[in-house]
Amino acid sequence: MAVHSAQGDAGRAAGLPDVVPFELSYLSRLSWELGTRIVDDEESTALGTWTHADRRWEVSVTKVTSETAVIRTRTPVGREQFYGAICTELRAAIESFETMPSWQRVE
Repeated sequence: MAVHSAQGDAGRAAGLPDVVPFELSYLSRLSWELGTRIVDDEESTALGTWTHADRRWEVSVTKVTSETAVIRTRTPVGREQFYGAICTELRAAIESFETMPSWQRVE
């Protein structure tokens, strides 16, 4: 997956919004069109969706290959952003949702 940065972001690595309770070393920002297409694919597997109690943020994680997952963040106003992540790094990060009382899993 290629990473393209805006002109003002040159040299800055992709990063999740501050509200997300974990950081990942290897993260690629995806376009909205590509991210939507990947997570909506019939071969993708949803790993979970969590909402933030106060800020109305939503984060979902979808496994898209044996080694790759896509993280979708949705802002309180509905803007979606997509990030590619390595599954092995993401497994431990997902557990942080379970320990943070401000995040609740959506069933």
